[in-house]
Amino acid sequence: MIRPDLTLPIPADITAAHFIGIGGSGMSGLAGMFLDRGIRVSGSDRADSAALRALAVRGASVHVGHDASNLPDGVDAVIHTGAIWPDNPEFVLARERGLPVIHRSQALHWLIGGRRLVSVAGAHGKTTSTGMIVTALRALEADPTFVSGGVIADLGISSGTGADDLFVIEADESDGTFLLYDTSIALITNVDPDHLDHWESRDAFYAGFVRFGNAAREAVVISSDDSGARRVAAALAHRTVITFGTDDGADVRVGDIVTEGSVRFTLTHAGVTVDGALVLPGAHNAINAAGAVAVLLTLGYRLEPALRAVEGFGGTVRRFELHGIARGVSVYDDYAHHPTEVAAALDAARSVVGPGRLIALHQPHTYSRTQEMYREFAEVLESRADHTVVLDVYGAREDPVPGVTGALVSGAFVDPEKVHFVADWDDAAAYAASVARAGDFIITLGCGNVHLIIPQVLQALSAAEG
Repeated sequence: MIRPDLTLPIPADITAAHFIGIGGSGMSGLAGMFLDRGIRVSGSDRADSAALRALAVRGASVHVGHDASNLPDGVDAVIHTGAIWPDNPEFVLARERGLPVIHRSQALHWLIGGRRLVSVAGAHGKTTSTGMIVTALRALEADPTFVSGGVIADLGISSGTGADDLFVIEADESDGTFLLYDTSIALITNVDPDHLDHWESRDAFYAGFVRFGNAAREAVVISSDDSGARRVAAALAHRTVITFGTDDGADVRVGDIVTEGSVRFTLTHAGVTVDGALVLPGAHNAINAAGAVAVLLTLGYRLEPALRAVEGFGGTVRRFELHGIARGVSVYDDYAHHPTEVAAALDAARSVVGPGRLIALHQPHTYSRTQEMYREFAEVLESRADHTVVLDVYGAREDPVPGVTGALVSGAFVDPEKVHFVADWDDAAAYAASVARAGDFIITLGCGNVHLIIPQVLQALSAAEG
């Protein structure tokens, strides 16, 4: 993993850019926006994907696999993710050539320029909240530029170039790069300590959010429910702080939440109460909607039109996404990779599964998070799922840590009958299918590659049906 050096200068003019790791949702979106500006784009990723193919159709020169020969002549900037290693051959060659080598957050900063920026940050909910704001603004006949961490389902894209001065981004706190942007309105969905491999302490994590909020030029919109967000709010010196949540004192207050099926609720602001309903399940999405509406209020929209616009949001890819039904079993995927997110995803699933059972297919993400939080994962999974199948750890950018495997999570269950650790994917898919019965939900959980097991699960279900 390469820690971003945000002190490196960003070129004033870029006519040709090379992206290392171009296939990710964030990087492919950035590359597409560079193409929108008429900039020549090349790049590589370790595996082929629909994102690579789509960029190639638009004229980008893309390569599968990392190799020094992929770096073309005439490049003004080389843009990389934090997930590559320092010995990446394209990264090494770019440094040897003396080319500007910048982190993707710096490329985004360059794209934003001086536009009015809404930055959405938080340990959980920021992709959904970003999608809600973008969808609502478009419904309200605005035309923002945006970069989200996930594909907005109704739009089929994670980023887009608009004609307005407004720019909406999902700002990443995991490596501190959310402090780079010149934010006008900061939305803080929650402040649940995570990514301590970067921040090193919880106090530093909280302090980062305080800096992020105080730097906002216009306003800070922040949760009144989350304990970490309340701690940050108390430390803010900003003159305009707008709170949202179920707390009685919230400026945009959520009430009357009904979670059977799609979530229904009320929002109250300045003495006015409006009924709302989403197509999405889960109380957490009602709270995400309140944060999005609070941002829209800050931008000058009225409560009811803002809420109606947010109601049109259809979700994002890999957030409680139905992939198929076989033998009467519905197979979903969710990006949840932190205990709080797993709890929210399973609570949402519980609200719509009816008499069926929830079978979680959990892939722990990174060795550091698993080592830090395996007990919390076990507690959440055991209390909210009827049965859990634990896969091995998806290491992402990290090297393996001795003794840290998926068995660490399964071994922390109080009732061993409710969990099964299976490292082999074929065996895991077959086991999940054997446990499931008609009316159940199987839901994959994790931000690694766990969604790729879904075809095997559906096949195993279908085979059992025959």
